[in-house]
Amino acid sequence: MSEQTTIEFQPFPKIARWSRDIVVSEKIDGTNAGIFISDDLETMKVASRTRWIVPGDDNHGFATWAYEFRDELRELGPGMHWGEWYGKGIQRNYGLTEKRFALFNVARWTEARPACCHVVPTLYRGPMDEQAIFDALTSLANNGSVAAPGFMNPEGIVIWHNAAQQLFKKTLTRDEEPKGMRK
Repeated sequence: MSEQTTIEFQPFPKIARWSRDIVVSEKIDGTNAGIFISDDLETMKVASRTRWIVPGDDNHGFATWAYEFRDELRELGPGMHWGEWYGKGIQRNYGLTEKRFALFNVARWTEARPACCHVVPTLYRGPMDEQAIFDALTSLANNGSVAAPGFMNPEGIVIWHNAAQQLFKKTLTRDEEPKGMRK
């Protein structure tokens, strides 16, 4: 007699259409950072890409900065707000004498944002177009960073595919190599 096992059915997921809108933004080479604001705006938590951080157990001074600007950062509203912490002393430095926090969500954050925050630069918005992606990379290679004008060694781009709700990245150099393989 065979044993009968109950297996929960998992439907095959819908497949997103490739030919839909995308947003191409500059990929800034810093360190991933996040701010969580509670629904009542009273609680703030600060994160690196992989963990919660606090001043003293920090990520390039991000938690210290966030707590210093706590009142302004409440303007982000409830939820988790991800971005890149970059500038002086972090990765490429971007020729900056200070550190900056650039929010990733270019659909939400424009000019209406806390004064202490930047937004990653949008390089293209429109239908999926491989030429537009190539043009964005070429522009960065030839003209330098949009996030830090005059800095001629930008990292690359991030492509947000609206239908797939997925991010992809392309770097200007060594894009074919996994990050862990770089020396």
